[in-house]
Amino acid sequence: MAEHIVTKKQYAYVFVILLVLTLGTTVAGNMDLGPFNVVVALVIAVIKASLVVLFFMHVYWSTKLTRLVAVSGIAWLGLLLWLTLTDMISRGWLGVPGK
Repeated sequence: MAEHIVTKKQYAYVFVILLVLTLGTTVAGNMDLGPFNVVVALVIAVIKASLVVLFFMHVYWSTKLTRLVAVSGIAWLGLLLWLTLTDMISRGWLGVPGK
């Protein structure tokens, strides 16, 4: 199987996009967006992480098995976050006996 050759130009484009997104994170962090501060920061962080995984870790050009492993890792993280969130939400439902 032939290996994909990534040019320096492709790396440079992704690097510039990452720098712009980092600048966007800084600007958004200094603005008061109310409850959307966290949402904007997380959206930018997810985009940056996706670019790093796809291009610098070569998942974009990898086999289907590698893509499956990457997606499985993201799904596992989502499951763990979901279980943590359900635990945090349901903490006050039963109350503490004796108080």
